Amino acid sequence: MHVPTTVRALSLIPLLVLGACSGTEPSAALLPVGAQQMAAPAVYAEWYGRTESCSGAAGDFSKVKFFVVPNAKSFQSEFGETVALWRKVGAEQYIIVSGEYQQHEMVLRHEMLHALLEREGHPSEYFVARCRLTWDTWGTSSLALGSAAPTSHSY
Repeated sequence: MHVPTTVRALSLIPLLVLGACSGTEPSAALLPVGAQQMAAPAVYAEWYGRTESCSGAAGDFSKVKFFVVPNAKSFQSEFGETVALWRKVGAEQYIIVSGEYQQHEMVLRHEMLHALLEREGHPSEYFVARCRLTWDTWGTSSLALGSAAPTSHSY
């Protein structure tokens, strides 16, 4: 998959686990400027199921709330510029995506995998070998990855 260099440089890893929140809704301070809650399109549930299948992890799609930053290619977070990120507040999980990427399967599934694993970082076993949810591995077969599969990422 060809991805422009400027997009490749955007971070996909941002994760913030928040344990000291009194409610289950994220405060405005935790959301990027302009973020709006959205109803998940039906295809998101399908993508979530595919991500459960490839990862072997089970989750509750109904516990994931989606936010979009409309008309944005990327947005600023405390981690820098990004196109999407996952956050957890109590038992609720939030995926925030820029408007330009809200229908990009790899971007959404990448964040869904964080939600299923409930962790930051990119364990190669899941993001590369099992699900191929990185810019470098998206659209490749496991055979094409062979021994050249990267072991760490800087998304």
